[in-house]
Amino acid sequence: MSAPDEPLQAAAPEPAAAPADDGMTWWYRWLCRIAGVIGGVSCAFAGLWNCVTINPLNIAAGVWMMLNAFVLFLCEAPFCCQFIEFANAVSARADKLRAWQKAAFYCGMAVFPVMLSLTLTTLFGNAIAFATGVLYGLSALGKKGDAISYARIHQQQKQMDEEKLTGTLEGQA
Repeated sequence: MSAPDEPLQAAAPEPAAAPADDGMTWWYRWLCRIAGVIGGVSCAFAGLWNCVTINPLNIAAGVWMMLNAFVLFLCEAPFCCQFIEFANAVSARADKLRAWQKAAFYCGMAVFPVMLSLTLTTLFGNAIAFATGVLYGLSALGKKGDAISYARIHQQQKQMDEEKLTGTLEGQA
């Protein structure tokens, strides 16, 4: 490499780092995203309907539900928020979160309006948003193991239990 080539390589942009493999398949990732968008629509309509009242707690829960809808759209479907300049940056940051972090965030967001005002509107309006959090939580648990590895673990535990049992019996004799 010669000296004139060095500034060109230093000025070249680095390739974008690939997101860490979180163990989610492509179809499960899309299922979570679609559930997030449907949950956002559900929160928006139920929140708007919840605001048509004179009860201040219902209004507060409805406003919070519409805020939940906005956050779900921003994180899961930034193309729905093209008029907001920072939508892609927020979505990129949300994609870097681990699945359990998204699960806790979405479930916590969905539970708060229900605690403010326990009505059917808030319950059903937040159900799909909560289900999105549950889907992310299930992906955080990881894949189910195969039967062979479970059989090996069970066999090792059985042998250890038998050794402990024979050791205690020999100690008593």
